[in-house]
Amino acid sequence: MGSFGDTQPKLVYGDCGYVLDDVPHLTDYLLDLPTYPNPLQNNPSYAVTKQYFVHDDDTVVQKAVQHKDGERGIHFRRQGPRQKVYFEPDEVKACIVTCGGLCPGLNTVVREIVCGLDYMYGVKNILGIEGGYKGFYARNTINLTPKSVNHIHKRGGTVLGTSRGGHITSKIVDSIQDRGINQVYIIGGDGTQKGASLIYEEVRRRGLKVVVAGIPKTIDNDIPIIDKSFGFDTAVEEAQRAINSAHVEAESAENGIGLVKLMGRHSGFIAMYASLANRDVDCCLIPESPFYLEGPGGLFEFIERRLKDNGHMVLVIAEGVADTMDAIDPSGNKILKDAGLWMAERIKDHFAEPNKMNINLKYIDPTYMIRAIPANASDNIYCTLLAQSAVHGVMAGFTGFTVGPVNGRHCYIPFRHITEKQNKVVITDRMWARLLSSTNQPSFMKVRIPTAEDEEGKKRAVEENCKDDKRATEAMANGFLVGDLAG
Repeated sequence: MGSFGDTQPKLVYGDCGYVLDDVPHLTDYLLDLPTYPNPLQNNPSYAVTKQYFVHDDDTVVQKAVQHKDGERGIHFRRQGPRQKVYFEPDEVKACIVTCGGLCPGLNTVVREIVCGLDYMYGVKNILGIEGGYKGFYARNTINLTPKSVNHIHKRGGTVLGTSRGGHITSKIVDSIQDRGINQVYIIGGDGTQKGASLIYEEVRRRGLKVVVAGIPKTIDNDIPIIDKSFGFDTAVEEAQRAINSAHVEAESAENGIGLVKLMGRHSGFIAMYASLANRDVDCCLIPESPFYLEGPGGLFEFIERRLKDNGHMVLVIAEGVADTMDAIDPSGNKILKDAGLWMAERIKDHFAEPNKMNINLKYIDPTYMIRAIPANASDNIYCTLLAQSAVHGVMAGFTGFTVGPVNGRHCYIPFRHITEKQNKVVITDRMWARLLSSTNQPSFMKVRIPTAEDEEGKKRAVEENCKDDKRATEAMANGFLVGDLAG
């Protein structure tokens, strides 16, 4: 048994600024492990490929756009089968667990891990952990075979069941050790991946020949580094039904307002992409872009203007635009107020004031309908790639990693990158600008209009809100200041 070092990043430096941010491997702490020829070399399914195995030096660059004089930047290890594996099929006892909220594609990932292990590598002993992390020590397991999972991708939810919380690292690893499990596949979001990282560290501390791999799952698309998370395409597609319904309701009534709340606790990707795809949305509000309701330039003024111009409007909001409550859920997340109900009440209260127009507001919340549906074709294919990528990496002895596409190429990413921050919409990026251009909505940042007589006040306002001379000049030329001129 090798000595235990810390789990600091494995960085490999090359010429011209090349840096490989590598993932851990069993041989980092278990020396002289035997290797075996990869069974894929005799697998008929792979006979048609030009090259069976990925070269050990193949990597994927994190940032696709580079300056010619800049460094080559961070790279990640490319996914795929290796020529040598560290497990014989008969010795493998794998387990799969799903954690957190529901997401389209969960069953597809489970199915493809089972089929990948069996069809590609000949692994027959595969367990499903029921009920999330707590299932390791509180519930029974089920045996998974290609036959038993054959049709589950056509169903929503997860056949293994799920839960939030329940992560007691020592008890989970005790269970893994007692059951003789040596491959652990963990499907879940950022909180789940943090738990997976702790499980890996405990496994390593104990010196176990156990590989821990994560498959990132979040319908909100808020996991960093990877291009997108599975279920996101399905969510955007299904959100169209709710937005279409809201548009029909709004268009059919005098001063009709269709209000749709979509998922996105901290990241507004679903709301933004669904609004862009639909084209009937008049306004989209997300957590990353501050807005205000009352006064000149506020949301209420915009609603009034749009109703006068068009006779109706559709408003899409992400759930994270409302304030949080003091309570937290079992995953440790602050519980949000219901943004849809909050917004609906505020709009109704505003237009109930004297001398305001009468409105007909219809509020639609499709959250649980979207979460519970099966994955669409795009996500089904994506889930297959994620599952097979994880299986290849695990059989090759890599551990402490999650899988996902970076710039269109699937690779192995150390857990810490997935858990250190959340992916958010960048409101100074082109995609948010495209949304604003599509809906023709303002940025809703606070407007400050200094009086013409107060030139000194105007100058101070510009200096407070502008970060460079160019923006300051533009603001002065316009005679007023919008809080986010980049919009």
